[in-house]
Amino acid sequence: MTQHPPAAAHIAPEASHAPKSAHAGLHVVHDATETDLVAAELAAGQFLRALGISTDSESTRGTPGRMARAYAELFSPRPFALTTFPNDEGYDELVLARNIPLRSVCEHHLLPFVGTAHIGYLPGRRILGLSKLARVLEHFASRPQVQERLTKQVADWLHTELDPQGVGVVIQAEHTCMTLRGVQAIGTTTMTSTLLGLLRTDARSRSEFLALAGPPR
Repeated sequence: MTQHPPAAAHIAPEASHAPKSAHAGLHVVHDATETDLVAAELAAGQFLRALGISTDSESTRGTPGRMARAYAELFSPRPFALTTFPNDEGYDELVLARNIPLRSVCEHHLLPFVGTAHIGYLPGRRILGLSKLARVLEHFASRPQVQERLTKQVADWLHTELDPQGVGVVIQAEHTCMTLRGVQAIGTTTMTSTLLGLLRTDARSRSEFLALAGPPR
């Protein structure tokens, strides 16, 4: 399946000209080319046969199609509305969602990496519907990725669209390209972080975020 390099989220035209303070429901969709499952299935069959894996038995005859549909699902994030609300009470303390499940695919070997993310922000004029933190993570994870880029993309996008005082993202993941092949370092996890705004420049805010994110589970 042909994939373009990771791009920023696409905002539906009807919402793209609204000022950030009015962004109560930006419609976020994945900007990607149309999936051709027929071509993907043919390519998957050729790939398996090139590796000496037969697809002629009853149990493997449908494997190329299942491979194509599985990768299409992994690379197709669900559209969502980035719902925000006015911060009428002037809440200025940290908002943090911990242990958000993460699954993505390493762009170097097309093998999965899985783990959790901790995403937090210091509110500005608007607050975010909490489920949208997981939606933004899913949006950027549903494509061939590297963990470092994924961490920064989530933080940068939230910082731009929500206009908070600060954003923090910490991701811990196990990469099967490292644990199941090559060095086969089973149980190894990788940690990455991006801190923006006050969560980067203010020592107390930074320490609070890292303490609340807590030790990995």
